[in-house]
Amino acid sequence: MERIIDLRSDTVTLPSPEMRRAINEAELGDDVYGEDPTVLALEARAAELLGKEAAVYVPTGTMGNLLAVMSHCRSGDEMICGRNTHTYGAEGGGAARFVGVTTATVAQVRGRLDPAEVAAAIRADDPHNARSALLIVEQPHSGWVMPLADLDAVVAVARARGLAVHMDGARLFNAAVALGVPASEIAARADSVMFCISKGLGAPVGSMLVGSAEFITAARRNRKAVGGGMRQVGVIAAGGLYALHHMIDRLAEDHANARQLAAGLRDLGWAIDREEIETNIFFVRPPEGVDGRAAAAALKAQGVVVNSPYGGRLMRLVTHYGIEEADIERALAAFATASKTAMVLA
Repeated sequence: MERIIDLRSDTVTLPSPEMRRAINEAELGDDVYGEDPTVLALEARAAELLGKEAAVYVPTGTMGNLLAVMSHCRSGDEMICGRNTHTYGAEGGGAARFVGVTTATVAQVRGRLDPAEVAAAIRADDPHNARSALLIVEQPHSGWVMPLADLDAVVAVARARGLAVHMDGARLFNAAVALGVPASEIAARADSVMFCISKGLGAPVGSMLVGSAEFITAARRNRKAVGGGMRQVGVIAAGGLYALHHMIDRLAEDHANARQLAAGLRDLGWAIDREEIETNIFFVRPPEGVDGRAAAAALKAQGVVVNSPYGGRLMRLVTHYGIEEADIERALAAFATASKTAMVLA
């Protein structure tokens, strides 16, 4: 039986044999006491790569973003972010639930925020208003990379009004590879950055939150409060440490495979949601007359798994470590078959 080609997400990556060896051989200690040498090395590496003073290891990106809100804001404050931002729409309402922070949202077009909209969302300093305290930006967002000039423009608005800036950089290194700049150049725009090591970088567990030493001290205290203090966690942190030394440059392969997949799907009549594939993520619509749900089922029957939300009208496709060029050809053949078998009879 042929192995499954899983295009649902880059969260499904499995550790490489070399990463597994690093995990097996990891030096361990009690991280709550600050004594796990592997975690300390991972945090130092993360801070170095992003040009920040310090970092803290957290089990999930959701927790990393929550800690950023907790550390930048007080109860009753307001944060500003894009309408489709993960922190606002896909993290269980944590900012409101646990921090008492309200949210003002602005339009998010191809991952970009309009500086004028952000400026209009910042509240006047008045006792009647929630205090605008934090701007959250995503880099990248749903595979869209925000050009640095656009990022600069929106950050400048926040800075001028005294807001802190947090970057949800879950796939920050994909953005860095796409832009051809070091991750530190992107991270320099924000006071704090969260990035995941469990997505395209291929580690099994965890995310990093980076910022100033003072900020990370506050974040570490908040991590303890929400139950994120872990003990001999070097056993999983070792995967992240290996990833930050060995798995960044290869992200370009995922981007190339995504472009190849998109080009092949266009030839088959599938509608791609963007002209240029910048990273490893894009969305597609089935050709006219093809039922999306039936197509997803037909793909699965051929060993190709996809995300098919919105009643099958849209599919999200993600390339990642473990998906190779030959898999793209096999996936395209499966899409060609699915396009025929999932036709809706008039």
